[in-house]
Amino acid sequence: MCIGVPSKVVALNDQMATVECFGQLRDVSLILMCEEVSLGDYLLIQVGDFAVEIIEPQRAEEALAFIREIEGLQPPQEEAQ
Repeated sequence: MCIGVPSKVVALNDQMATVECFGQLRDVSLILMCEEVSLGDYLLIQVGDFAVEIIEPQRAEEALAFIREIEGLQPPQEEAQ
């Protein structure tokens, strides 16, 4: 099983994109994409740095918040009492 990480497109160059996730930049391949990618899109990135899907911004933010929580990058939100 692999986990795809949503990343925001910050630059495009032919069949490659530079994406940002958790403050880190990396280059990913777009060769598996069936749809056109634009600046600002959120992409689902798989192992091997291949973009496989454009995802809605709200879905991306929810996934990133969950990853932050399980990675310990951000304390979980406390329930109101």
